[in-house]
Amino acid sequence: MFFADRVSKLHGSAIREMFKLLADPQIISFAGGAPSPALFPSEQLADITAQILKNNPAVALQYGISEGYTPLREFVQSRMKAAGNLGDSDNLIITSGGQQALDLTFKSLINEGDTVAVESPSFIGGLNSIKSYNAKIKAVPVLDDGLDTEALEEIAKNDKIKIVYTIPTFQNPTGITMSLAKRKKMLELAEKYDFFILEDNPYGELRYNGEEIATMKSMDTDGRVIYAGSFSKILSAGMRLGWCVARKDIMEKIIICKQVSDVHTPVLTQMAAYEFCSRYSLDEHIAKSRELYKTRCNAMLSALERYFPKDCSFTRPDGGIFLWCTLPERIDTQELLKKAVQKKVAFVPGATCESDDKSSANKIRLNYSLPDEGKIEKGIKILSEVIAEQ
Repeated sequence: MFFADRVSKLHGSAIREMFKLLADPQIISFAGGAPSPALFPSEQLADITAQILKNNPAVALQYGISEGYTPLREFVQSRMKAAGNLGDSDNLIITSGGQQALDLTFKSLINEGDTVAVESPSFIGGLNSIKSYNAKIKAVPVLDDGLDTEALEEIAKNDKIKIVYTIPTFQNPTGITMSLAKRKKMLELAEKYDFFILEDNPYGELRYNGEEIATMKSMDTDGRVIYAGSFSKILSAGMRLGWCVARKDIMEKIIICKQVSDVHTPVLTQMAAYEFCSRYSLDEHIAKSRELYKTRCNAMLSALERYFPKDCSFTRPDGGIFLWCTLPERIDTQELLKKAVQKKVAFVPGATCESDDKSSANKIRLNYSLPDEGKIEKGIKILSEVIAEQ
Protein backbone atom coordinates (compact mmCIF):
# COMPACT_ATOMS: atom_id res chain seq x y z
CA MET A 1 0.00 0.00 0.00
CA PHE A 2 3.00 2.34 0.30
CA PHE A 3 3.84 2.35 -3.41
CA ALA A 4 3.00 5.36 -5.56
CA ASP A 5 -0.17 4.91 -7.59
CA ARG A 6 1.74 5.34 -10.85
CA VAL A 7 3.86 2.22 -10.20
CA SER A 8 1.65 0.04 -8.00
CA LYS A 9 0.11 -1.73 -11.00
CA LEU A 10 3.29 -1.98 -13.08
CA HIS A 11 4.88 -5.37 -13.65
CA GLY A 12 8.39 -6.09 -14.79
CA SER A 13 8.86 -6.82 -18.46
CA ALA A 14 8.25 -10.51 -19.06
CA ILE A 15 10.93 -10.29 -21.74
CA ARG A 16 13.50 -8.97 -19.27
CA GLU A 17 12.56 -11.64 -16.73
CA MET A 18 13.03 -14.21 -19.47
CA PHE A 19 16.66 -13.17 -19.85
CA LYS A 20 17.38 -14.82 -16.49
CA LEU A 21 16.07 -18.08 -17.90
CA LEU A 22 18.12 -17.67 -21.05
CA ALA A 23 21.37 -17.79 -19.12
CA ASP A 24 21.29 -21.47 -20.02
CA PRO A 25 23.64 -21.64 -23.06
CA GLN A 26 21.75 -24.67 -24.39
CA ILE A 27 18.58 -22.67 -24.97
CA ILE A 28 17.96 -21.44 -28.50
CA SER A 29 16.47 -18.01 -27.93
CA PHE A 30 14.10 -16.29 -30.32
CA ALA A 31 13.01 -14.10 -27.39
CA GLY A 32 15.52 -11.27 -27.40
CA GLY A 33 15.51 -8.05 -29.34
CA ALA A 34 19.23 -7.43 -29.41
CA PRO A 35 21.68 -6.95 -32.27
CA SER A 36 24.03 -9.76 -33.20
CA PRO A 37 27.35 -9.64 -31.30
CA ALA A 38 28.97 -10.72 -34.57
CA LEU A 39 28.42 -7.16 -35.76
CA PHE A 40 29.97 -5.34 -32.80
CA PRO A 41 33.09 -3.39 -33.88
CA SER A 42 34.81 -4.42 -30.67
CA GLU A 43 38.40 -4.09 -31.82
CA GLN A 44 37.86 -0.61 -33.23
CA LEU A 45 35.99 0.51 -30.11
CA ALA A 46 38.69 -0.94 -27.86
CA ASP A 47 41.35 1.12 -29.63
CA ILE A 48 39.16 4.23 -29.68
CA THR A 49 38.26 4.00 -26.00
CA ALA A 50 41.88 3.46 -24.97
CA GLN A 51 42.95 6.54 -26.93
CA ILE A 52 40.14 8.65 -25.45
CA LEU A 53 41.05 7.67 -21.89
CA LYS A 54 44.74 8.31 -22.55
CA ASN A 55 44.43 11.57 -24.45
CA ASN A 56 41.22 13.19 -23.24
CA PRO A 57 40.20 11.78 -19.84
CA ALA A 58 39.20 15.19 -18.47
CA VAL A 59 36.30 15.30 -20.91
CA ALA A 60 35.44 11.60 -21.06
CA LEU A 61 35.21 11.11 -17.30
CA GLN A 62 33.61 14.43 -16.39
CA TYR A 63 30.03 15.67 -16.31
CA GLY A 64 28.65 16.61 -19.72
CA ILE A 65 25.83 18.79 -20.99
CA SER A 66 22.32 17.38 -20.96
CA GLU A 67 21.82 17.90 -24.69
CA GLY A 68 24.68 15.50 -25.44
CA TYR A 69 28.36 15.49 -26.44
CA THR A 70 28.46 18.22 -29.06
CA PRO A 71 30.38 16.41 -31.85
CA LEU A 72 28.09 13.37 -31.62
CA ARG A 73 24.98 15.51 -31.46
CA GLU A 74 26.10 17.43 -34.54
CA PHE A 75 26.82 14.16 -36.36
CA VAL A 76 23.33 12.82 -35.60
CA GLN A 77 21.76 16.17 -36.47
CA SER A 78 23.47 16.03 -39.87
CA ARG A 79 22.12 12.54 -40.55
CA MET A 80 18.64 13.49 -39.39
CA LYS A 81 18.61 16.64 -41.49
CA ALA A 82 19.74 14.74 -44.59
CA ALA A 83 16.88 12.29 -44.06
CA GLY A 84 14.38 15.12 -43.59
CA ASN A 85 13.84 14.31 -39.92
CA LEU A 86 15.11 17.57 -38.45
CA GLY A 87 13.62 20.88 -39.47
CA ASP A 88 14.48 24.48 -38.66
CA SER A 89 12.05 24.50 -35.72
CA ASP A 90 13.47 21.28 -34.20
CA ASN A 91 16.14 20.49 -31.64
CA LEU A 92 17.88 17.18 -30.89
CA ILE A 93 19.06 15.55 -27.68
CA ILE A 94 21.25 12.48 -27.16
CA THR A 95 19.52 10.10 -24.76
CA SER A 96 20.48 7.02 -22.77
CA GLY A 97 19.09 4.65 -25.38
CA GLY A 98 15.94 4.94 -27.43
CA GLN A 99 13.91 3.87 -24.38
CA GLN A 100 14.79 7.11 -22.61
CA ALA A 101 13.71 9.13 -25.63
CA LEU A 102 10.27 7.53 -25.29
CA ASP A 103 10.07 7.99 -21.53
CA LEU A 104 11.18 11.63 -21.57
CA THR A 105 8.59 12.40 -24.24
CA PHE A 106 5.79 10.77 -22.26
CA LYS A 107 6.98 12.43 -19.05
CA SER A 108 6.96 15.83 -20.76
CA LEU A 109 3.52 15.52 -22.36
CA ILE A 110 1.28 13.18 -20.36
CA ASN A 111 -0.91 14.22 -17.47
CA GLU A 112 -2.65 11.62 -15.35
CA GLY A 113 -5.81 10.52 -17.15
CA ASP A 114 -4.70 11.70 -20.60
CA THR A 115 -5.56 9.36 -23.47
CA VAL A 116 -2.66 7.78 -25.33
CA ALA A 117 -3.37 5.65 -28.41
CA VAL A 118 -0.98 2.74 -28.97
CA GLU A 119 -0.59 0.04 -31.55
CA SER A 120 -1.95 -3.39 -30.68
CA PRO A 121 0.42 -5.20 -30.28
CA SER A 122 3.30 -2.88 -29.34
CA PHE A 123 6.68 -2.57 -27.63
CA ILE A 124 6.42 -3.46 -23.94
CA GLY A 125 8.98 -0.81 -22.93
CA GLY A 126 6.88 1.94 -24.48
CA LEU A 127 3.67 0.57 -22.97
CA ASN A 128 5.12 0.40 -19.46
CA SER A 129 6.40 3.94 -19.73
CA ILE A 130 2.93 5.18 -20.67
CA LYS A 131 1.36 3.21 -17.83
CA SER A 132 3.79 4.73 -15.33
CA TYR A 133 2.24 8.17 -15.95
CA ASN A 134 -1.30 6.89 -15.29
CA ALA A 135 -2.47 7.55 -18.83
CA LYS A 136 -5.61 6.04 -20.28
CA ILE A 137 -4.45 3.67 -23.02
CA LYS A 138 -6.49 3.04 -26.16
CA ALA A 139 -5.31 0.11 -28.28
CA VAL A 140 -5.47 0.40 -32.08
CA PRO A 141 -5.08 -2.79 -34.16
CA VAL A 142 -2.06 -3.24 -36.41
CA LEU A 143 -3.19 -4.46 -39.84
CA ASP A 144 -1.10 -5.82 -42.71
CA ASP A 145 -0.22 -2.26 -43.80
CA GLY A 146 0.18 -0.75 -40.34
CA LEU A 147 -1.96 0.88 -37.69
CA ASP A 148 -5.71 0.91 -38.42
CA THR A 149 -6.26 4.62 -39.09
CA GLU A 150 -10.05 4.20 -39.30
CA ALA A 151 -10.11 2.71 -35.81
CA LEU A 152 -7.83 5.52 -34.63
CA GLU A 153 -10.22 8.13 -35.96
CA GLU A 154 -13.16 6.48 -34.18
CA ILE A 155 -11.25 6.77 -30.92
CA ALA A 156 -10.36 10.39 -31.67
CA LYS A 157 -14.02 11.25 -32.31
CA ASN A 158 -15.01 10.05 -28.86
CA ASP A 159 -11.98 10.72 -26.72
CA LYS A 160 -9.42 13.53 -26.65
CA ILE A 161 -6.15 11.84 -27.65
CA LYS A 162 -2.99 13.51 -26.32
CA ILE A 163 -0.44 11.43 -28.20
CA VAL A 164 -0.23 8.41 -30.50
CA TYR A 165 2.72 6.07 -29.97
CA THR A 166 3.71 4.20 -33.12
CA ILE A 167 6.59 2.14 -34.54
CA PRO A 168 5.69 2.50 -38.23
CA THR A 169 8.75 0.83 -39.78
CA PHE A 170 9.43 -2.88 -39.11
CA GLN A 171 7.20 -2.66 -36.10
CA ASN A 172 8.01 -4.36 -32.81
CA PRO A 173 6.68 -7.03 -32.43
CA THR A 174 5.06 -7.70 -35.83
CA GLY A 175 7.75 -6.60 -38.31
CA ILE A 176 4.99 -4.84 -40.28
CA THR A 177 5.64 -1.52 -42.04
CA MET A 178 3.00 1.20 -42.23
CA SER A 179 2.14 2.28 -45.77
CA LEU A 180 2.85 5.79 -47.02
CA ALA A 181 -0.89 6.44 -47.39
CA LYS A 182 -1.48 5.60 -43.75
CA ARG A 183 1.41 7.78 -42.60
CA LYS A 184 -0.12 10.72 -44.45
CA LYS A 185 -3.52 9.88 -42.97
CA MET A 186 -2.01 9.83 -39.48
CA LEU A 187 -0.68 13.34 -40.01
CA GLU A 188 -4.09 14.50 -41.23
CA LEU A 189 -5.75 13.02 -38.17
CA ALA A 190 -3.18 14.62 -35.87
CA GLU A 191 -4.02 18.04 -37.28
CA LYS A 192 -7.78 17.41 -37.35
CA TYR A 193 -8.01 16.10 -33.78
CA ASP A 194 -5.05 18.01 -32.34
CA PHE A 195 -2.77 15.26 -31.02
CA PHE A 196 0.96 14.52 -31.09
CA ILE A 197 2.66 11.52 -32.72
CA LEU A 198 5.67 9.81 -31.19
CA GLU A 199 7.40 8.07 -34.10
CA ASP A 200 9.70 5.40 -32.68
CA ASN A 201 12.18 4.33 -35.38
CA PRO A 202 14.97 2.12 -34.00
CA TYR A 203 14.82 -0.32 -36.94
CA GLY A 204 14.28 2.05 -39.88
CA GLU A 205 17.83 1.77 -41.25
CA LEU A 206 17.69 -2.04 -41.28
CA ARG A 207 15.73 -2.37 -44.53
CA TYR A 208 16.84 -5.20 -46.81
CA ASN A 209 13.80 -5.55 -49.10
CA GLY A 210 11.58 -3.04 -50.87
CA GLU A 211 11.71 0.73 -51.15
CA GLU A 212 12.26 3.27 -48.38
CA ILE A 213 9.08 4.94 -47.09
CA ALA A 214 9.19 8.53 -45.88
CA THR A 215 8.99 8.97 -42.12
CA MET A 216 6.09 10.92 -40.67
CA LYS A 217 8.61 13.30 -39.17
CA SER A 218 9.92 14.15 -42.64
CA MET A 219 6.37 15.07 -43.75
CA ASP A 220 5.42 16.94 -40.58
CA THR A 221 4.76 20.66 -41.13
CA ASP A 222 3.10 21.44 -37.77
CA GLY A 223 5.68 20.15 -35.27
CA ARG A 224 3.30 17.42 -34.14
CA VAL A 225 5.75 14.53 -34.61
CA ILE A 226 8.38 13.68 -32.03
CA TYR A 227 11.01 11.31 -33.43
CA ALA A 228 12.99 8.73 -31.44
CA GLY A 229 16.08 7.04 -32.86
CA SER A 230 18.70 4.67 -31.51
CA PHE A 231 22.25 3.39 -31.97
CA SER A 232 21.25 0.15 -30.25
CA LYS A 233 20.39 -1.79 -33.41
CA ILE A 234 22.93 -0.18 -35.73
CA LEU A 235 26.07 0.02 -33.53
CA SER A 236 25.78 -1.24 -29.95
CA ALA A 237 22.92 -1.80 -27.53
CA GLY A 238 25.13 -1.79 -24.44
CA MET A 239 26.49 1.70 -25.12
CA ARG A 240 22.95 2.97 -24.41
CA LEU A 241 22.81 5.73 -26.99
CA GLY A 242 19.69 7.10 -28.60
CA TRP A 243 18.29 10.45 -29.63
CA CYS A 244 15.10 12.43 -29.76
CA VAL A 245 14.02 15.15 -32.21
CA ALA A 246 11.21 17.52 -31.31
CA ARG A 247 10.17 21.11 -31.83
CA LYS A 248 12.00 23.54 -29.58
CA ASP A 249 9.34 24.16 -26.92
CA ILE A 250 8.82 20.42 -26.38
CA MET A 251 12.56 19.81 -26.39
CA GLU A 252 13.06 22.39 -23.64
CA LYS A 253 10.88 20.29 -21.34
CA ILE A 254 12.53 17.04 -22.46
CA ILE A 255 15.94 18.48 -21.54
CA ILE A 256 14.70 19.49 -18.09
CA CYS A 257 13.22 16.04 -17.55
CA LYS A 258 16.53 14.45 -18.52
CA GLN A 259 18.34 16.65 -16.01
CA VAL A 260 16.00 15.24 -13.36
CA SER A 261 16.46 11.68 -14.63
CA ASP A 262 20.20 11.18 -15.17
CA VAL A 263 21.70 14.65 -15.83
CA HIS A 264 23.32 13.52 -19.10
CA THR A 265 24.14 10.45 -21.17
CA PRO A 266 27.61 9.04 -20.30
CA VAL A 267 30.24 11.09 -22.09
CA LEU A 268 32.69 8.23 -22.65
CA THR A 269 30.27 6.17 -24.73
CA GLN A 270 29.19 9.26 -26.68
CA MET A 271 32.83 10.08 -27.48
CA ALA A 272 33.53 6.49 -28.51
CA ALA A 273 30.50 6.42 -30.80
CA TYR A 274 31.45 9.72 -32.39
CA GLU A 275 35.05 8.65 -32.97
CA PHE A 276 33.87 5.40 -34.56
CA CYS A 277 31.52 7.28 -36.87
CA SER A 278 34.17 9.83 -37.81
CA ARG A 279 36.92 7.27 -38.50
CA TYR A 280 34.81 4.60 -40.15
CA SER A 281 31.64 4.54 -42.22
CA LEU A 282 28.50 4.02 -40.14
CA ASP A 283 26.60 3.42 -43.37
CA GLU A 284 28.95 0.59 -44.31
CA HIS A 285 28.52 -0.89 -40.85
CA ILE A 286 24.74 -0.69 -41.21
CA ALA A 287 24.99 -2.36 -44.63
CA LYS A 288 26.72 -5.34 -42.98
CA SER A 289 23.90 -5.51 -40.46
CA ARG A 290 21.30 -5.50 -43.22
CA GLU A 291 23.09 -8.31 -45.06
CA LEU A 292 23.32 -10.51 -41.95
CA TYR A 293 19.74 -9.93 -40.84
CA LYS A 294 18.40 -10.55 -44.32
CA THR A 295 20.15 -13.92 -44.37
CA ARG A 296 18.80 -14.83 -40.95
CA CYS A 297 15.29 -13.59 -41.73
CA ASN A 298 15.22 -15.70 -44.88
CA ALA A 299 16.49 -18.68 -42.91
CA MET A 300 13.68 -18.30 -40.39
CA LEU A 301 10.99 -17.82 -43.04
CA SER A 302 12.25 -20.90 -44.88
CA ALA A 303 12.21 -22.98 -41.69
CA LEU A 304 8.73 -21.75 -40.79
CA GLU A 305 7.46 -22.72 -44.23
CA ARG A 306 8.94 -26.22 -43.92
CA TYR A 307 8.14 -27.07 -40.33
CA PHE A 308 5.26 -25.03 -38.91
CA PRO A 309 1.75 -26.53 -38.98
CA LYS A 310 -0.31 -25.32 -41.92
CA ASP A 311 -2.88 -23.61 -39.67
CA CYS A 312 -0.21 -21.17 -38.46
CA SER A 313 0.64 -17.93 -40.25
CA PHE A 314 3.46 -15.41 -39.96
CA THR A 315 4.47 -11.97 -41.19
CA ARG A 316 7.20 -11.46 -43.81
CA PRO A 317 9.15 -8.35 -42.80
CA ASP A 318 11.19 -6.24 -45.22
CA GLY A 319 13.62 -5.29 -42.48
CA GLY A 320 14.17 -5.09 -38.75
CA ILE A 321 14.67 -8.09 -36.47
CA PHE A 322 11.23 -9.55 -35.65
CA LEU A 323 8.38 -11.47 -37.17
CA TRP A 324 4.97 -12.32 -35.71
CA CYS A 325 3.30 -15.72 -35.78
CA THR A 326 -0.39 -16.46 -35.35
CA LEU A 327 -1.22 -19.93 -34.04
CA PRO A 328 -4.63 -21.59 -33.77
CA GLU A 329 -6.87 -19.75 -31.29
CA ARG A 330 -7.03 -22.72 -28.92
CA ILE A 331 -3.30 -22.39 -28.15
CA ASP A 332 -2.24 -20.22 -25.20
CA THR A 333 1.31 -19.20 -26.05
CA GLN A 334 2.23 -18.40 -22.44
CA GLU A 335 1.58 -22.05 -21.61
CA LEU A 336 3.28 -23.05 -24.85
CA LEU A 337 6.41 -21.19 -23.75
CA LYS A 338 6.75 -23.37 -20.64
CA LYS A 339 6.70 -26.50 -22.80
CA ALA A 340 9.06 -24.99 -25.38
CA VAL A 341 11.61 -24.03 -22.73
CA GLN A 342 11.64 -27.65 -21.55
CA LYS A 343 12.81 -28.46 -25.08
CA LYS A 344 15.38 -25.61 -24.89
CA VAL A 345 13.64 -23.09 -27.16
CA ALA A 346 12.30 -19.67 -26.10
CA PHE A 347 10.13 -16.97 -27.68
CA VAL A 348 8.00 -14.02 -26.55
CA PRO A 349 4.30 -14.78 -25.97
CA GLY A 350 2.04 -12.32 -27.76
CA ALA A 351 0.12 -11.30 -24.63
CA THR A 352 3.23 -9.58 -23.23
CA CYS A 353 3.10 -7.15 -26.18
CA GLU A 354 -0.41 -5.89 -25.40
CA SER A 355 -1.56 -3.05 -23.19
CA ASP A 356 -4.16 -5.26 -21.50
CA ASP A 357 -2.29 -8.61 -21.40
CA LYS A 358 -5.44 -10.26 -22.77
CA SER A 359 -5.09 -9.94 -26.53
CA SER A 360 -2.75 -11.91 -28.80
CA ALA A 361 -2.88 -14.95 -26.51
CA ASN A 362 -2.36 -17.23 -29.52
CA LYS A 363 0.51 -15.24 -31.05
CA ILE A 364 4.27 -15.19 -30.62
CA ARG A 365 7.14 -12.87 -31.45
CA LEU A 366 10.23 -14.43 -32.97
CA ASN A 367 13.60 -12.69 -33.16
CA TYR A 368 16.12 -13.70 -35.82
CA SER A 369 18.99 -11.27 -35.21
CA LEU A 370 20.71 -13.24 -32.43
CA PRO A 371 20.66 -16.96 -33.40
CA ASP A 372 22.70 -18.08 -36.39
CA GLU A 373 21.16 -19.98 -39.30
CA GLY A 374 21.91 -23.39 -37.79
CA LYS A 375 20.20 -22.54 -34.50
CA ILE A 376 17.28 -20.97 -36.38
CA GLU A 377 16.76 -24.21 -38.32
CA LYS A 378 17.02 -26.39 -35.22
CA GLY A 379 14.95 -24.10 -32.99
CA ILE A 380 12.06 -23.65 -35.43
CA LYS A 381 11.90 -27.41 -35.99
CA ILE A 382 11.69 -28.04 -32.24
CA LEU A 383 9.13 -25.27 -31.77
CA SER A 384 6.96 -26.64 -34.55
CA GLU A 385 6.96 -30.04 -32.85
CA VAL A 386 5.90 -28.46 -29.54
CA ILE A 387 3.10 -26.58 -31.31
CA ALA A 388 1.96 -29.75 -33.07
CA GLU A 389 1.70 -31.52 -29.72
CA GLN A 390 -0.83 -28.91 -28.62
